[in-house]
Amino acid sequence: MRTLDETDLKILRLLSEDGRKPYSEIGDSVGLSGPAVSDRVSRLRELGVIRGFTVDVDRSTLRDGTPMLLRLSVVPDDVESVVATLGESEETETVYTTAAGDVVAHVNLPTTDARSWLLDTVSGDAVRSFDADLLTDVETTDAVAGTDFALSCAECGNTVTEEGVTTRVGDDLVSFCCSSCESRYQERYEELKQGV
Repeated sequence: MRTLDETDLKILRLLSEDGRKPYSEIGDSVGLSGPAVSDRVSRLRELGVIRGFTVDVDRSTLRDGTPMLLRLSVVPDDVESVVATLGESEETETVYTTAAGDVVAHVNLPTTDARSWLLDTVSGDAVRSFDADLLTDVETTDAVAGTDFALSCAECGNTVTEEGVTTRVGDDLVSFCCSSCESRYQERYEELKQGV
């Protein structure tokens, strides 16, 4: 199996800077033709490395508001619902969950009273405590580095290395760490397919 190489990483870096950059321009930067870049991008999409192309909207330019970073200490059983509630709010830019179970949200509030907004948005019983920091600037980077990429085996979850296998299963291109995992996955796929 051919793993991601330096050219793939350069293509990903260029696309993360501008998802609409023409493949011919990317090709000029990486020493490939436009169609060769297109083939690589298609392969990266099939492998799930590229999930899609999106628009990065700076919501603060679309409306007035106060950009803030909120860090919430949340009751463990309520973390998922708090994340979902914040994610549905028009004021929320991004929501993160930390390993410690805290919820961090970048919000653009219509008021400087973060406490009132939070109580109106999230169930008061779910939040133990919170901190709010005003943001003076927000810079988002989508850095692409070689260590960011490790394809996972669809069967066991291990990292797919040079010894791995990539196979088309149904309509999907699927990666495996070894031929044993590929066989188990294929067998289960066929059993499920016959059971339908």
